Amino acid sequence: MQPGHGHRREITMSTELAIFPFRDRDESVRITVPEIAQRLDIGRLGVYAMLQQGIIPGIRLGRRWIITRHAYEQWEHTCGTRSGSGLVGLPELKVLN
Repeated sequence: MQPGHGHRREITMSTELAIFPFRDRDESVRITVPEIAQRLDIGRLGVYAMLQQGIIPGIRLGRRWIITRHAYEQWEHTCGTRSGSGLVGLPELKVLN
């Protein structure tokens, strides 16, 4: 038989923890899409669109989105602005008459 065809590899707990390091740990490390949707008062599809556009910080892992609570709350506290972005103030000018 060819490798990868018809063979099922047994996944051990250590292998699974290497692939999904947050599984079976404190779930408060991550925040879910429904929880974000509730906090922003928008639908889940809106959250997914914001994730895909890079508006909300998250990592795509296959079909899943991993959003850490810390990264989301940082984003939420800064109203989604990135450091170094935003309005740049113009220097004050003194008008002489």
